[in-house]
Amino acid sequence: MIQHAHSTPSNTPDAMAKIRQAHHTHAIQRLSVVVPVHNEAGNIAPLIAEIEAALNDVVPFEMLFINDGSADATSTELTHAMQQHARLRVIHHVHSCGQSTALRTGIQHATGDWIATLDGDGQNDPADLPTLIAAIAPGVELIGGNRRHARRDPWIKRISSVIANTVRSRLLHDATPDTGCGLKLFQRAAFLDLPYFDHMHRFLPALIQRRGGQVLSVPVNHRPRGHGRSNYGTLDRLAVGIVDLIGMMWLLRRVKQPKVVEQAR
Repeated sequence: MIQHAHSTPSNTPDAMAKIRQAHHTHAIQRLSVVVPVHNEAGNIAPLIAEIEAALNDVVPFEMLFINDGSADATSTELTHAMQQHARLRVIHHVHSCGQSTALRTGIQHATGDWIATLDGDGQNDPADLPTLIAAIAPGVELIGGNRRHARRDPWIKRISSVIANTVRSRLLHDATPDTGCGLKLFQRAAFLDLPYFDHMHRFLPALIQRRGGQVLSVPVNHRPRGHGRSNYGTLDRLAVGIVDLIGMMWLLRRVKQPKVVEQAR
């Protein structure tokens, strides 16, 4: 089951009241913001500052940046940032293992009961995080961003994304318009209960629904990349995506959701 929420500017009194209600009613004890980065020199400091500005006075939070075997100045910039930001934790992969593995590493080391993820290139807007938090409701285990407005990507990437989302949605029936958006909010326990495989981050809505959880999609902002270049190519993503999609279809066909009733004494 999927529902679509409408975004509310995060700096309005109404939005802040919803955030406080979500925090208290649905028991967000602590939020862990997990950001995988690979060769993102130049994007580190601005992104950290934006995350702190978006979440200060909203919920207790920490930031975990997972340096996935970067070969540029990413490591140096993260070391410098740690000296300036007490909430920042940094974990290094000696060798690059990919985005899904970096996310999993961060979530395994996180202390929050809810996880927020963002891409390390700055295209996801941290100012949308309070809007995702405000959308939390009973039974919801994942809230994903939907880059509904103009994407700040090359035309070939936008077209391939539309095709991939359409095919994936029809085959997996996850009814999620934009699984490629890196901006997501989900329960840590729910994620750790999912089967792990490389590239699983692209199928989180279907995996959450597979375990019986509900997902929401919320319109979010999308921005041009700050520095550097994308770590993904169109053709290699297509080739891997086809194999992963076949695997997901196999996985979904082999799930059973029992209705459990404990016998009373």
